[in-house]
Amino acid sequence: KERFVPHVIEPAAGADRTVLAFICDAYDEEEITNEKGKTEMRVVMRFHPRIAPVKVGVFPLLKNKPDLVAKAMEIRALLQPYMTVFYDETGAIGRRYRRQDEAGTPFGVTIDFDTIGENGDENKNTVTLRERDSMKQRRVKIDDLLDILLREIK
Repeated sequence: KERFVPHVIEPAAGADRTVLAFICDAYDEEEITNEKGKTEMRVVMRFHPRIAPVKVGVFPLLKNKPDLVAKAMEIRALLQPYMTVFYDETGAIGRRYRRQDEAGTPFGVTIDFDTIGENGDENKNTVTLRERDSMKQRRVKIDDLLDILLREIK
């Protein structure tokens, strides 16, 4: 009887295992207190911005205000050649943020009445930029928005 040891290595790595590893690593649940003082669970996919399937969500504050929707479409058109953009105008703004948090979208851009100058010229042509992980919001000029997002994604 002769003994035979095969010298073949079969690699067992594929895209499906890698994607599953990224999803498992990104999934997070945290308890937060809402504006009514109740504790609720927030589900977040914390993908690094570079690998997030959608980089930014664009949200007009209200869908029944044509000026807000038009400006939101303009901002979507500005960003779309450079990154994947998701446009959403359905439901309350907080719910839209939550849906994008669950999908792993790292940034949200809200177009509100300040953006179109209805509350004075001080914040005209600015938007609210929200970060998924910290939930912090800041006003940024529309002219600076693309550069800020490209810098944050890298």
